[in-house]
Amino acid sequence: MDRLDAMHLFVRVAELGSFSAVALQLGVARSVVTRQIAALEVHLGVKLMVRSTRRLALTSAGTAYLEKCRVILNLVESAEADVAEERLTPRGNIRISLPLSFGLKRLAPLLLDFSQRYPEVSLVMDYTDRQVNLIEEGIDLSIRITRRLEAGDVARKIGTGQMLVVAAPDYLARHGCPQHPAELIHHECLGYTAAGKQQNWQFMINGQLENFPIRSRINANNGDVLTEAAAQGLGITCQPDFITDSFLAAGRIAPILADYPIPELGIYAMLPSNRQVPHRVRVLMDYLTTALLSRES
Repeated sequence: MDRLDAMHLFVRVAELGSFSAVALQLGVARSVVTRQIAALEVHLGVKLMVRSTRRLALTSAGTAYLEKCRVILNLVESAEADVAEERLTPRGNIRISLPLSFGLKRLAPLLLDFSQRYPEVSLVMDYTDRQVNLIEEGIDLSIRITRRLEAGDVARKIGTGQMLVVAAPDYLARHGCPQHPAELIHHECLGYTAAGKQQNWQFMINGQLENFPIRSRINANNGDVLTEAAAQGLGITCQPDFITDSFLAAGRIAPILADYPIPELGIYAMLPSNRQVPHRVRVLMDYLTTALLSRES
């Protein structure tokens, strides 16, 4: 009997609490099961079970071994399922939560292409900047853009985003161009937040991350709106490259404070923590990762 077979047998005996019950399931004599468990104990050099005529109980070593056996056997089953699924055509439903601006600008074309490639996969796309609860809301995959993950997050990094401080040439001509982040406090800034909240923008100064306060008369929770406001000469804004790219290409805004970098954003595929990742979801994550990284290179 090989090691995995012995683990399977031990788990069955531990769960059923009976040699006879396992022997009946396997269609073998009770003595066969007893000998195999005894051989396992000899191999491990510890007693796993305390047996009597009326009951069977695990020792402390047996309890610890049972937990590890379950983990190992689950991993083996998952690996075998993964290999088997590679031969299968992805199919089924994927409900995906997407940030509004990035979802529309960068992900929507990719998801439509994915849908054409895999016609047996049904996509339900939910565009929102709200941080969703994947388990409670039945989301299979969520795309989140953030600088840091939270404890317990199950995530895979699929790309990065760069932050830029930008303003319209007209605004800079009228108000001057700040040469240092500390000068932002003297300018009209356009804040990504609810009105009335104190804001700080972060920059790297001599290798250290520092906060610089800004004042903002116009605030919004959408970067496209704020970048359009900047393009109209209403102030300075700090936005990710996937929002500013088209404005920069059109010459409506210009980057400033380029000598003071801002920490990059991570683009993550967030997964529910309470279940295995279906093959179709893994295929989608692989597709998005390849597409986004090829764009960055």
